[in-house]
Amino acid sequence: MPGTWERETLMDQNLLNIGFGNTVVAERVVAIVSPNSAPMKRLKDEAKDEKRLVDATHGRRTRSIIVMDSNHIVLSAIQAETISQRYTTLKGSA
Repeated sequence: MPGTWERETLMDQNLLNIGFGNTVVAERVVAIVSPNSAPMKRLKDEAKDEKRLVDATHGRRTRSIIVMDSNHIVLSAIQAETISQRYTTLKGSA
Protein backbone atom coordinates (compact mmCIF):
# COMPACT_ATOMS: atom_id res chain seq x y z
CA MET A 1 0.00 0.00 0.00
CA PRO A 2 1.51 3.36 -1.00
CA GLY A 3 2.44 5.83 1.71
CA THR A 4 1.13 9.40 1.86
CA TRP A 5 4.01 10.83 -0.20
CA GLU A 6 3.62 8.13 -2.88
CA ARG A 7 -0.13 8.78 -3.14
CA GLU A 8 0.47 12.51 -3.58
CA THR A 9 3.06 11.83 -6.27
CA LEU A 10 0.68 9.53 -8.14
CA MET A 11 -2.13 12.06 -7.88
CA ASP A 12 0.06 14.90 -9.21
CA GLN A 13 0.97 13.07 -12.43
CA ASN A 14 -0.69 14.26 -15.62
CA LEU A 15 -1.81 11.52 -17.98
CA LEU A 16 -1.48 12.11 -21.72
CA ASN A 17 -4.15 10.43 -23.85
CA ILE A 18 -2.49 8.56 -26.72
CA GLY A 19 -5.70 7.08 -28.14
CA PHE A 20 -8.15 4.24 -27.58
CA GLY A 21 -8.20 4.72 -23.82
CA ASN A 22 -4.42 4.47 -23.47
CA THR A 23 -2.44 7.04 -21.52
CA VAL A 24 1.17 7.74 -20.57
CA VAL A 25 2.55 9.93 -17.78
CA ALA A 26 3.20 13.27 -19.48
CA GLU A 27 6.21 14.13 -17.32
CA ARG A 28 8.04 11.02 -18.58
CA VAL A 29 7.65 11.79 -22.31
CA VAL A 30 10.95 12.70 -23.97
CA ALA A 31 9.81 12.95 -27.61
CA ILE A 32 6.78 12.51 -29.86
CA VAL A 33 7.87 11.71 -33.41
CA SER A 34 6.52 10.54 -36.75
CA PRO A 35 7.35 6.90 -37.61
CA ASN A 36 8.02 7.50 -41.32
CA SER A 37 11.81 7.92 -41.35
CA ALA A 38 14.31 5.06 -41.46
CA PRO A 39 15.91 6.02 -38.11
CA MET A 40 12.52 5.88 -36.39
CA LYS A 41 11.82 2.47 -37.92
CA ARG A 42 15.21 1.27 -36.63
CA LEU A 43 14.40 2.72 -33.20
CA LYS A 44 11.13 0.76 -33.17
CA ASP A 45 12.79 -2.47 -34.33
CA GLU A 46 15.58 -2.19 -31.74
CA ALA A 47 13.05 -1.54 -28.97
CA LYS A 48 11.07 -4.60 -30.05
CA ASP A 49 14.19 -6.79 -30.03
CA GLU A 50 15.13 -5.50 -26.56
CA LYS A 51 11.57 -5.90 -25.18
CA ARG A 52 11.14 -2.13 -24.63
CA LEU A 53 8.28 -1.66 -27.12
CA VAL A 54 4.71 -0.91 -26.03
CA ASP A 55 2.20 -1.20 -28.89
CA ALA A 56 -0.88 0.90 -28.12
CA THR A 57 -2.20 0.96 -31.72
CA HIS A 58 -4.93 -1.68 -31.22
CA GLY A 59 -3.95 -3.23 -34.56
CA ARG A 60 -4.14 0.02 -36.48
CA ARG A 61 -1.39 1.74 -38.45
CA THR A 62 1.35 3.37 -36.34
CA ARG A 63 1.12 7.15 -36.75
CA SER A 64 3.37 8.27 -33.90
CA ILE A 65 6.21 7.02 -31.77
CA ILE A 66 6.54 8.26 -28.19
CA VAL A 67 9.95 8.00 -26.54
CA MET A 68 9.82 7.75 -22.74
CA ASP A 69 12.52 8.66 -20.20
CA SER A 70 12.79 4.97 -19.25
CA ASN A 71 13.96 4.32 -22.84
CA HIS A 72 10.68 2.55 -23.65
CA ILE A 73 9.09 3.21 -27.03
CA VAL A 74 5.30 3.57 -27.22
CA LEU A 75 3.47 3.22 -30.55
CA SER A 76 0.20 5.07 -31.11
CA ALA A 77 -2.35 5.15 -33.93
CA ILE A 78 -2.93 8.89 -33.30
CA GLN A 79 -1.02 11.48 -35.36
CA ALA A 80 2.12 12.88 -33.69
CA GLU A 81 0.79 16.43 -34.18
CA THR A 82 -2.42 15.59 -32.33
CA ILE A 83 -0.56 14.06 -29.39
CA SER A 84 1.81 17.05 -29.33
CA GLN A 85 -1.18 19.42 -29.14
CA ARG A 86 -2.64 17.37 -26.28
CA TYR A 87 0.73 17.47 -24.52
CA THR A 88 1.00 21.26 -24.94
CA THR A 89 -2.56 21.76 -23.66
CA LEU A 90 -1.89 19.48 -20.69
CA LYS A 91 1.33 21.30 -19.80
CA GLY A 92 -0.37 24.68 -20.18
CA SER A 93 -3.14 23.76 -17.75
CA ALA A 94 -0.78 22.26 -15.17
